[in-house]
Amino acid sequence: MASAEQPTRILGIDPGLNITGYGVIAVSASSTGDSVSVVEAGVVRSKRSDDLGTRLSSIHEGIADVIRSLSPNCVALEELYSHYERPQTAIIMGHARGVICLAAAQAKMVVNSYAATQVKKVLTGNGRAPKSQVQLAVTRHLNLEDIPEPPDVADALAIAICHYYLSLRSASMA
Repeated sequence: MASAEQPTRILGIDPGLNITGYGVIAVSASSTGDSVSVVEAGVVRSKRSDDLGTRLSSIHEGIADVIRSLSPNCVALEELYSHYERPQTAIIMGHARGVICLAAAQAKMVVNSYAATQVKKVLTGNGRAPKSQVQLAVTRHLNLEDIPEPPDVADALAIAICHYYLSLRSASMA
């Protein structure tokens, strides 16, 4: 997946209107196999007191800045999900995902979407794994000393790792 000279960088994003987690991983090829490491991970926050347009602008600007400064090769984003008891959550997530997709499109990047259950299944073997199990799996996969905090960062890194593993599997099948 990665070339010997330039590592592949994958930007994983856990969208949210209040907190959007992001994580960029680098995949470097070597004679012993690929090594995966964290380039940078963090959050983009919007202020609850701001109007919706201002909050979405903050998310867009934050993700566009991450793309500009960290130069990922691709974007992996959590798919929109909806629970019948909370349809408002899906609508809010849709707004955040929309401006994230816009930032990626403006950078001429394709967005790869993954369901939360798919991400959990790839990382832990269980599509219904609790957040704590996903956090531990991310820590293990990336050889980190500490669990990434807040959980939005761990989720973003999990999405990037999922994309890496599924891309690797697709490449081996081609």
